[in-house]
Amino acid sequence: MPYIVKSSEKTRKSGADGETKALLYLMNFRDDSDEIHYFVVDFFNDLTGMDRFTTKLWDVQSKSAKNNSPKAIGKELVTLFKNYMSEIEFTHYILFFGGVTNSFRINNDLNKFDIGNITQAAKDKLILGLKEEALSKEYINNADITDENIDSFLKKVLFVIDDKKPSEYVKAIIKNHPNIVPEEKLLNAIFNEIREEQSGKKNSNVEGIIIQTTDEVLNYCRHLTNSEIRLLTLQRIINRNPVEKGIPRSFISIYNTWAPEKQLEMVDNCKQSLCRALFNKNSANAFWTLFENIYTIITQNPLFDVQKIYLNISNDIKNATPDFDALSLKYFISVIKDGIQDDN
Repeated sequence: MPYIVKSSEKTRKSGADGETKALLYLMNFRDDSDEIHYFVVDFFNDLTGMDRFTTKLWDVQSKSAKNNSPKAIGKELVTLFKNYMSEIEFTHYILFFGGVTNSFRINNDLNKFDIGNITQAAKDKLILGLKEEALSKEYINNADITDENIDSFLKKVLFVIDDKKPSEYVKAIIKNHPNIVPEEKLLNAIFNEIREEQSGKKNSNVEGIIIQTTDEVLNYCRHLTNSEIRLLTLQRIINRNPVEKGIPRSFISIYNTWAPEKQLEMVDNCKQSLCRALFNKNSANAFWTLFENIYTIITQNPLFDVQKIYLNISNDIKNATPDFDALSLKYFISVIKDGIQDDN
């Protein structure tokens, strides 16, 4: 099942913004978002979501321009069409774009739609644009550019119009926990940081690379993970990396009670538990609920020490995050407490 990488490219800032919005759309705004573990950048396409074992693929072409004509939209579908005709099976084909002319949709209230919501006149021009663009690409076999293949392909495509600000895409990561949602300035800063991490994955040249199986894409380090993005968001909110080297100031009194030969091991265990809790997708909501609860207790009671904060967390909330134990939870409390108070 060979796949040859073709037409990888660097984008302008506006395009990079659109690609980051597309990433956060995959991560937060789909019914199947929880299945997506990897976000592969500019390899198969602008962006490709993959599940944990790379057996299910969400293929995304991103175009940031507004008021795209039907023919221009057709031209933008060419990489999705290439992938549709490849030997790799992509589960979903998504065109994520900035907007269309008023005559493009039958129902202009729908910002997520399939080919059935596109007017016949627009569809004809879209197909014309796709055919012209496909014929101009060396990496598409002209024999594949048939009405039958194009019709079958278009029935698989989901059209998604970008209708949100950058801050709204980031806010969705913690949408169920309003008490920890930061101000828009910080949300925009988080978006920009995700964008830079995503753009940085394009620094290596993968043009012409041939892979035999989808898991081989991970060898080229062009991916981010759902967990990395959640960690980035958390560390921005608490103003520090929760697993950085060193001992949180608020944790030192607990650390000093341990035997010296056990201190390093026990701190490492606390950090490992925190990493497991943060990266456990099965209890992601419980993790953010715990964080929100700790955050609220600290902000409302700035003089509480770690032990008092720990005792004020309900057992139900503690038990919902199985990766923590008493010591590692106190470590996490210390990280949050130091981050909040150092920021004030």
